[in-house]
Amino acid sequence: MTVDHARAPVLEALADHRSKGRIAFTPPGHKQARGADPLVREVLGDAVFHGDLLASGSLDDRLGRGRVLERAEQLMADAVHASRTFFSTCGSSLSVKAAMLSAAGPHEKLLIGRDAHKSVVSALILSGIRPVWVDPSWDPELHLAHPPTAEAFAEAFAAHPDAKGALVTSPTPYGSCADLRGIAEVCHQHSRPLIVDEAWGAHLPFHPDLPSWAMDAGADVCVTSIHKMGSGLEQGSVFHLQGDLMDPTVLKSRADLFGTTSPSVLIYAGLDGWRRQMARHGKELMGAALDLAADVRAAIEEIPGLHVNDRDDFCGPAADFDPLPVVIDVSGLGTSGFRAADWLREHRSVEAHLADHRRISTQLTHADDRETTEELLAALRDLATAAPGLRPAPAVDVPSPTALRLSQDDLPRDAYFGPTVDVPVAEAAGRVAAEMLTPYPPGIPAALPGERLTEPVLRYLRTGKAAGMNLPDAADPGLDTVRVVRDQAR
Repeated sequence: MTVDHARAPVLEALADHRSKGRIAFTPPGHKQARGADPLVREVLGDAVFHGDLLASGSLDDRLGRGRVLERAEQLMADAVHASRTFFSTCGSSLSVKAAMLSAAGPHEKLLIGRDAHKSVVSALILSGIRPVWVDPSWDPELHLAHPPTAEAFAEAFAAHPDAKGALVTSPTPYGSCADLRGIAEVCHQHSRPLIVDEAWGAHLPFHPDLPSWAMDAGADVCVTSIHKMGSGLEQGSVFHLQGDLMDPTVLKSRADLFGTTSPSVLIYAGLDGWRRQMARHGKELMGAALDLAADVRAAIEEIPGLHVNDRDDFCGPAADFDPLPVVIDVSGLGTSGFRAADWLREHRSVEAHLADHRRISTQLTHADDRETTEELLAALRDLATAAPGLRPAPAVDVPSPTALRLSQDDLPRDAYFGPTVDVPVAEAAGRVAAEMLTPYPPGIPAALPGERLTEPVLRYLRTGKAAGMNLPDAADPGLDTVRVVRDQAR
């Protein structure tokens, strides 16, 4: 295929469909907005419905002879130096499941950084893969987990030479990055694939001053959420492949197990357009974003009580650092990230991405400019002024790194699907969890099915909940009870 990044196969097919005035006697039932509720049309606009077509039978013919999606995926692969690219309209949560199930099957081992997203745990539950957890690089002072080191993966392979591959998350939602080249070399010494959950790294291939990204670092598969740091629509994700350690046919088949048979053409269009934008103007756009982020970070540092976590904070335990997730420590204000985020939303209409017991993240992308960042800075200055009214914030009892680490006593699948019982949280210590308990965002489970609960972790979750932590996975949203494996002896 001739590579021309000015082309956008999905967008061009949409324009062609519209120009021909086709009348569809197929889904979707709104029939190009004509049947949609008037209020929905008023709020969303008819353009949304005009782009909402069948992928096969409208955007392309019933046999896909126009190769619309295939051509769009080939252009995406070329833009990021991958051998193959697959589009997903179910987010990176689907993509990472497909990658994991392509590397390992039921009861087979996979090395996984314990700072993995909940979607990784979902894949373990569905597949029966046996996780071998690789400890992150903990920062006990900042209470943050950074990606595991290459040495940690080497030790895990030495202890589990039958592992089918490895998975690492990089960048983390806080912007810290793994030594991907080192980890890839460890995996390839064992002829095993490396999967990188690079959901937060869509922008990385497009500027030399950003951290190295997975394909350039030698990873075999990487999963990227275009909607997070790119300009795709929510749920827009891609997974890239290179090398010969993963079979592309198997990877596509595994994706089909989880994917919908009614993919959103709107999401495909967003992926296609973002690739076109970045292939043609990515370096310029990302360079401007980096310059803007540097100015914003410096300005925040001048606000009393606020500190921006930077390379010096992260790059002891982390191999590299992405400056665009502007992570702000608010502990100097005497309040919590939970309260700070709530105050910004309620009083200044500013939405922070994530909040924890001492930080908020104010993510910048190529879409930001001086106008949006001046609004952010003004809101943060007002937050510093209002801080006395946000004190004292409820304390969150964050355990030490060793106390956070729970033993994996059962397979996640066995604990989740086996006999369970809900017990009072005060009686849950020592029991094996049958559910995920996940502070969200960022979505990294503090406890997952099959892990034996301890009092320090339960106290962390209880005090976190009282302070404003969101635990959407818990069967009991109030965390008065915890779902655990039923003890047959009892």
